[in-house]
Amino acid sequence: MERERRAGVLLHPSCLPSRFGIGDLGPTAAAYVEWLAGAGAGWWQVLPLHPPGPGHSPYSAISTFAGNELLVSPDLLVEDGILGEAEVADAPDFPRAWVEFDAVVPYKTALLRRAFDRFTERRPAGLAQQLEAFRQRHRGWLADYALFRALRDSRGRQAWYEWPPELAARRPEALEAWRESHRDDVAFAEFCQFLFFRQWGALRDWARELGVRVFGDVPIFVSRDSAEVWARPDLFLLDAEGRPTVVAGVPPDYFSATGQLWGNPLYDWERMAGDGYAWWVSRLRQTLETVDMVRIDHFRGFASYWEVPADATTAVHGTWRQGPGRGFFDAVAAALGDLPLVAEDLGEITPDVIELRKGLGLPGMAILHFAFSPRPRSSFIPYNLERDLVVYTGTHDNNTSVGWYHDDAGEPERDLLRRYAACSGREVHWDLIRLALASVCDLAVVPHQDLAGLGGDCRMNTPAVGDGNWRFRITPAMLGEGIQARLFDLIETYGRLPEGRRPPPGPDPP
Repeated sequence: MERERRAGVLLHPSCLPSRFGIGDLGPTAAAYVEWLAGAGAGWWQVLPLHPPGPGHSPYSAISTFAGNELLVSPDLLVEDGILGEAEVADAPDFPRAWVEFDAVVPYKTALLRRAFDRFTERRPAGLAQQLEAFRQRHRGWLADYALFRALRDSRGRQAWYEWPPELAARRPEALEAWRESHRDDVAFAEFCQFLFFRQWGALRDWARELGVRVFGDVPIFVSRDSAEVWARPDLFLLDAEGRPTVVAGVPPDYFSATGQLWGNPLYDWERMAGDGYAWWVSRLRQTLETVDMVRIDHFRGFASYWEVPADATTAVHGTWRQGPGRGFFDAVAAALGDLPLVAEDLGEITPDVIELRKGLGLPGMAILHFAFSPRPRSSFIPYNLERDLVVYTGTHDNNTSVGWYHDDAGEPERDLLRRYAACSGREVHWDLIRLALASVCDLAVVPHQDLAGLGGDCRMNTPAVGDGNWRFRITPAMLGEGIQARLFDLIETYGRLPEGRRPPPGPDPP
């Protein structure tokens, strides 16, 4: 992997401004990429781009191949001629600062259905040819996903394992009969995927043109209620009825005294090794066609993972099991070539995890919110950092830096930070941003909430809390020239500026 000194910003597309209730891949996303380029950022980090399941978490998606159709831009559908200006002019008065999913989902679904009906009636030649090419290119996953999605939506988003047995068990005659009687619904699901990947591809091309690369995210596990578990139960540790025998989680840690019981089915790693991890090869190939670099969430699970009995109510009483290790990455690299991966190696990290990451030559992660425990000193304190790390002020799972300083950190941590950074804490978010950008790490990433100096009520996710997450959105005021100029100045000062970038217009940074 190429090593260069760069900076990035973390913000999921759903967080962008939009009059349609949720950020999308249209004009405001293109403008955000321009803003990042003007700020000197070389990377835009996003969360998984898949369609979320219950709780709206992108880490609990109903497919690990499909894209989130809620991110499709109505404005771009107007440009395509499959929606009219009047049809998008009367959008409801959605909240500007958060996503109201209960209102957004039916509104955007209805818009997409209207676009599909218009497309079906008119069959514009260019789009029709592109759709057919898309179907052919993605036939390895698209047919299963579209059938799964149509079935799931027709049953009020009911989980597949609650469907009638003949559908849950994928009996061929039952599936074919259902597909035949619901052709439009299946075609609609394919159409939504076509729109997502068409718009995302155009946005990524624009980012590349401006010198901004996209840093994506692959969760190690997939949701039980997903097209992949439904279509390929042989890859998971399930019983004859499709129920997990054991599930994923992590033991008690910084985030939760009882651990985190994720509930994802665990892989049958032995079965996967038998075909050279073909499913994973397909998954990573698809991802790397979508983004330029990938964070492997819960990397430690490839060394060893926490196995919890399926009937457990917490993750306390689990067992460490051996993961697939180096053999997995060698098999994937043999199929795909050099892998631009970053290992999310947070939590309880044992020597085998460090050995695996170092042996593969993968960057790890460091979080400054965890850096200022006075005794013992943290490995994340800036003087302990190394080049082969991606340093963050905080991630989507952390509080904002202002929230952390005022609500989470103890006085000993605050005191050490103030002494270390020679600061008062009045602008703690910029103090931590400066420390991250000044560090020796090749890549420093800052959540946009920290650039805007937002409090804990604006965090993206609170681990182990089921409700109220993934709703944050930025407003135009958080994209001000002053913030952009200040970030550019720090990026340039600490040697992270891509060649050819020029300062943004506007006021000088303070």
